[in-house]
Amino acid sequence: MGKSMYALVAAGISIFLMGCSLSKKPAQAVPESSSESSAPRIYVTNEVSGDMTIIDVATSKVIATIPLGKRPRGIHASPDHKTLFVALSGSPIAGPDVDESTLPLPDKSADGIGVFDVQQNKLLRIIHGGSDPENFDISKDGKQLFISNEDASAVSIVDIASGTVLKTLKVGEQPEGVKVTPDGKLVYITSEESGNIAVLDPVAGEIIATFKVGHRPRSVAFMPDGSRAYVNAENDGTVVVVDAVKHKVLKSISLGKPGVIKPMAVLLSPDAKKLYVSTGRGHQVFTVSTDTNTVLGSVEVGQRPWGIALSPDAKTLYSANGPSNDITVVNLATSAVAQKIKVGMGPWGILVLGR
Repeated sequence: MGKSMYALVAAGISIFLMGCSLSKKPAQAVPESSSESSAPRIYVTNEVSGDMTIIDVATSKVIATIPLGKRPRGIHASPDHKTLFVALSGSPIAGPDVDESTLPLPDKSADGIGVFDVQQNKLLRIIHGGSDPENFDISKDGKQLFISNEDASAVSIVDIASGTVLKTLKVGEQPEGVKVTPDGKLVYITSEESGNIAVLDPVAGEIIATFKVGHRPRSVAFMPDGSRAYVNAENDGTVVVVDAVKHKVLKSISLGKPGVIKPMAVLLSPDAKKLYVSTGRGHQVFTVSTDTNTVLGSVEVGQRPWGIALSPDAKTLYSANGPSNDITVVNLATSAVAQKIKVGMGPWGILVLGR
């Protein structure tokens, strides 16, 4: 094939891909299996392959793979569990060993929040969520999203019904984790690069406080009464205990050697007596007692566990393991790995919903 033909083919592919990117038409589900049960479903966002894997808990089988868009990461359910929201981003995937100057320019047309109907197993629409959405949380009434805009050092408040960005406020550099307080009155936003938390009053539309919590915070979990919060400090190898009323650090819980144990996601058990912490390159998920703020134990789950979730009965924990393209199923009664299930490429976020 001559050079001119190569050029024509390349141009055609470029135009085709551009059209696909700009249309942002919701993709249809790709069924994997016809056998389904009434058991809970596991939903896994796959950052690299750009899709979501749905697994039947009863059979541990993949029942559908749904294309979503570029870099699906944060995933959360609406209060009534009828809708899933997924953060999508056209910013290129970077990493600790990647020269960012060599990366392609961001595809801003791919930024948004995917709206997925659980009953139909279908992506309904993509709403604007500000620049480079990574993670978010949902207001208690289910009407608004609070979204971290990583490359813009900002948080966006979005009206779900209209898909309108109501307000965008500056926070620290590289915001990621977003969590609404149990009473719904405030929102915590972690900033990885700045090492702090911004406290948003969504009614006033203002950042009312900012405080340091350690190096590279990514995730927040609140005690049910809102008195305390737990925040990971990835580069410190710790989980930070925060006074969530006065917005200040109370103490740090060491999980292991900094740089080896890298806390990522934090997740409370339903009774709030245990905190589960994934540790990325540490390969483990730790269990911390919230009564004593001490480590109870850990289990090795696989390569770079990131997102974690619990079954509705809280007897099983699931971790999304990015490099190995699988999730790990942990029996919490025995603290043992029960099995691993293959998913898409680069699993990032995970949640479990009953039916």
